[in-house]
Amino acid sequence: MHAPTSSRLAHVCLWICLGLLIAVPFIGVYPIFMMKALCYAMFAMAFNLLMGFTGLLSFGHAAFFGAAGYTTGWLIRSAGFSPELGVLAGTVVAGLCGLGVGLLAIRRQGIYFAMVTLAMAQMFYFVFLQAPFTGGEDGLQGVPRGQLLGLVSLESDLSLYFVVLAVFVALFLFVVRIVHSPFGQVLKAIRENETRAISLGYDVNKYKLMAFVLSTTIAGLAGSMKTLVLGFVTLNDAHWSLSGEVILMTLLGGLGTFAGPALGAFTIIGLQNFLADQVGSWINVIIGVIFVLCVVAFRRGFIGELKAWHASRQK
Repeated sequence: MHAPTSSRLAHVCLWICLGLLIAVPFIGVYPIFMMKALCYAMFAMAFNLLMGFTGLLSFGHAAFFGAAGYTTGWLIRSAGFSPELGVLAGTVVAGLCGLGVGLLAIRRQGIYFAMVTLAMAQMFYFVFLQAPFTGGEDGLQGVPRGQLLGLVSLESDLSLYFVVLAVFVALFLFVVRIVHSPFGQVLKAIRENETRAISLGYDVNKYKLMAFVLSTTIAGLAGSMKTLVLGFVTLNDAHWSLSGEVILMTLLGGLGTFAGPALGAFTIIGLQNFLADQVGSWINVIIGVIFVLCVVAFRRGFIGELKAWHASRQK
């Protein structure tokens, strides 16, 4: 009786959120901030697909975010690629890097899996620091936005915003479809009880590898879009601290939910943008306190706690 009502309420909330996202550029909200937040929301969705629905904790997802960003930036600025081809190439490179790391990492479980991803991410970071095309500590600057399909100029913040929003919505629907597919059900089975999934005849390593590659590919798409939006990519985009931030975004919004990671990303990016001028480096302390409160007080995150509260009201 209550499931259809909850589903309708969720759909209404999603439509309201979409309406707000469409309206924000016209009500004085800074488009660059919104585009940056949408890119990090896609990054958090990628991590959530791996951790929230498959149960694999990666401490190195920033490596794929940064690899795609550097690839896209260099191809657009130095090789003359169009923005859509640059973003596509960056996404593919992130997926291929994910395949290489995944083939090694899925041989381990739990904290050992996480440590392998962290170690590989540190290797990527060192490459980005030393490689001649990345700009080293200065980063890759001056990436032009160009024209989408040779028809639409992306130099306008408004035009680019709606492109980023369209990519975000398409990615959100894609993740929902993946999770509700038979493939997604197997991933959730692996998360809940890997031993039982093996006993049912599933090749769990194959499914985990596919989930890892899919997650890193989506993370690469987010990194490529961020480079296109801001026009630069730096070592911070591949630093281990960013991997920690995306974990916080996902936990804060609600691990294993669809809208939670996006909400968590908007919260963290909003705090970083609007409080940095007032508190300076203390913003890291504030975010750390939020992380502790999230773990101690509301482990299910914003959306998870809201769903639990709604379920208790229906009883």
